[in-house]
Amino acid sequence: MSQPLPLKGIRVIDYSHFLAGPYVGRCLAALGAEVIKVERPGSGDAGRQHAFTLDEHQSGYFLLLNMGKQGVSVNMKDPRGKAFMQKLCDSADVFIENYRPGALEKLGLGYAELSARNPKLVYCSISAYGHTGPDAHRAGFGLIAEAKSGIMQMVGNPGEAPPLLRISLGDMYTGIHAVAAINAALLGRVSSGRGQHIDMALYDTLVSMHEYAVQCYTLSGGTVVPEQTGHDMPTSTLYGVFRAADGDLVIAAQVDDAWKRFAVMLEANGASAGFGTDARFHSLNGRNTHRVEILEVVKGWIAARSVASILALLDEIDVPSAKVQRIDEVIADPQIKARNMVIEQEHPRYGTLRMPNLPFRFSDCDTTIHQVAPDLGEHNAQVAAELGFSAADIAAMQADGVLFSHGGAQ
Repeated sequence: MSQPLPLKGIRVIDYSHFLAGPYVGRCLAALGAEVIKVERPGSGDAGRQHAFTLDEHQSGYFLLLNMGKQGVSVNMKDPRGKAFMQKLCDSADVFIENYRPGALEKLGLGYAELSARNPKLVYCSISAYGHTGPDAHRAGFGLIAEAKSGIMQMVGNPGEAPPLLRISLGDMYTGIHAVAAINAALLGRVSSGRGQHIDMALYDTLVSMHEYAVQCYTLSGGTVVPEQTGHDMPTSTLYGVFRAADGDLVIAAQVDDAWKRFAVMLEANGASAGFGTDARFHSLNGRNTHRVEILEVVKGWIAARSVASILALLDEIDVPSAKVQRIDEVIADPQIKARNMVIEQEHPRYGTLRMPNLPFRFSDCDTTIHQVAPDLGEHNAQVAAELGFSAADIAAMQADGVLFSHGGAQ
């Protein structure tokens, strides 16, 4: 690895909490930026109390989302705290926040005020609905955006309430879009000389994910409305989740060539449905029309066999398939190990930590983060000194709780 990380030399102020904003900061840190995590005194980021909790000040959630960052804790109610933050933002290239629109203006940390002092600042806001529109003032989380976006309505079994997705799709998808937007704004700044305000909304990003639902509705004149279908997709036969004798698996045989190979394999292995020779099933529209007939045969054939035996047959004919894995199976997966997707970090209090890696892969630099997430206010003194505060000023701010830390003076 001979190249420096691509964002080396970029300073990021992460004034965010919980998930979407901290994830952006973690990604930028992995790409080489210096990321300074700013937390409120006392309890710090609310993510510190989220699962899995190691002690009263640290959780796996926080350790995952804030690795690679420096940590400061500032009392913005004290004028010295506000001066500290303004000086910190004056030194920054990027500012990340995910509070309700208008909240940071009250603290003197809104885009207008910070960009007037630092015109090169790229300021990224993440909120539920964005900074414009009739719902801009409303609070929200990923769950709210998932429900509003139409995504939740399409999953689950017909006639049942949709299930929770169990991953924070809205936050993470918005977060990685924010990473892309920030990098684009930094690149644009090279020629323009100015930063700008990036306004990211969880609701927007989830609506943008609809690769077929929106266009199906609009192009059909409003007649096609996707509904819950349970374990397969009526518009992509054969594509779905199936239950075998000892577990579940997914099969993607919706492409004509893959379907034909799959149909021939079925007949060769005991399913006498005639799919391989019947022209009705040789096109996607034909398969969709006869979907119920196909599913009845395929489900019965799969139910009598083990997952491993089915996957072996499908691998032989190059039809994409996979076991539905538990998280312990994911962590033990040789492919995940080969791709270094679970990394180890050594923490001074908690020992060896195993965390999911980011999926960035560069040919000539390593984006793996080895630095653990900071304690609350761990780097107060270091950052303050870099900003030009005297030792006496730093000591006074620490003694008065303007710069706060759980371990006392830092």
